[in-house]
Amino acid sequence: MKFPVRLLLAASLILLVAACKQETRDEPTAQPPTNTTPPPAVETNAVDPRDYSDPRNLDNPDSLLSRRVIYFDFDRSVIRPEFRDTLSAHAAYARANGSARVVLESHADERGTREYNLGLAERRGNSVESAMSASGAGSNQMEVVSYGEERPTCNQSTETCWQNNRRVEIVYTAR
Repeated sequence: MKFPVRLLLAASLILLVAACKQETRDEPTAQPPTNTTPPPAVETNAVDPRDYSDPRNLDNPDSLLSRRVIYFDFDRSVIRPEFRDTLSAHAAYARANGSARVVLESHADERGTREYNLGLAERRGNSVESAMSASGAGSNQMEVVSYGEERPTCNQSTETCWQNNRRVEIVYTAR
């Protein structure tokens, strides 16, 4: 008698579980509402780094106008090709901003006599001034000051240091 009772209990348990089991339906998941209108335009004061007439680009690291040092090869005053775009950008700025004034501070490394380095630095400054004038900057907006070897950025007697000292710095005295 134990067997039929167990069988009956097992069958009733199966029927009970089957009767209690709820039917599950796949309900669609809630989708976020679609917005048919575009999001409002966010107003920014973003500056186009290629707008060389905008004075804000003088401090914008993405703009060529923020680059204000032109480096030269040893004993040369010829502008290297990688600096031509920078000089063109500064010339465009000067052309667009008639009140802008620039001092071209020219330098040399410590090798050579004091007189030679003053002359070499002046030739470098004149080279930068000529390139900017050719690109449209007014000659009345620029002034060349030669410091020769007197204001080095680096005081070590190494090639790397000398390269850093052979330069013309573009300094805006009026924007």
